[in-house]
Amino acid sequence: MPVTTVPPPAPAAKPRKLLWHRLIFGLWYRPVEVLDECRDRSVWGAAAFLSLLCGALGTLAKDSFWGQWGVSPVLALEAMAIGSVVMLLASLLLGAATHAIARRLGGNGRFAPTTSLFVVLFWASDLPRLALDTWLVSDSVPVRAAASVTAAFGCALATLLIRGQHHLPTHKAVAAVSIQMLAAVALLKFPPGSG
Repeated sequence: MPVTTVPPPAPAAKPRKLLWHRLIFGLWYRPVEVLDECRDRSVWGAAAFLSLLCGALGTLAKDSFWGQWGVSPVLALEAMAIGSVVMLLASLLLGAATHAIARRLGGNGRFAPTTSLFVVLFWASDLPRLALDTWLVSDSVPVRAAASVTAAFGCALATLLIRGQHHLPTHKAVAAVSIQMLAAVALLKFPPGSG
């Protein structure tokens, strides 16, 4: 009687390294695939980089920065650095609050992937507005239009993220992100006195 041998199971494929540019730009043209690929992955490096970059861009858009630059470039750069760190901390707080609310609503996602990905998608979706705001007047039509579009896109991405990471139905995912995203939109994209 011939002896049959069972081949050993193939080793599990190692997950492909997720490069920053694929993550950041992929959120714009294939968000569902990127968020699925990022499931259970922490992206703290990309989150910190984007927060600091967007904080710097936001500072460059302010007349007060250029007024300070004319007096003392060193002090202006110090103010930019402080503002960027504040933006990083604020966005981490938003991500942590979103994760906590999702868990309260019955989600089962992990803290690090949820929070770090929230920060990345929050700033990645805001990059077009920040770029326009750096060169154009803050209350101009293109900047305000970009703010509206990117706010809606950011909310949609955040909903997809929470729905996938925490395995929540869409209405609970919307509830988990709505308060933080509305507050951020009101303070960052349409700040008081900008209109």
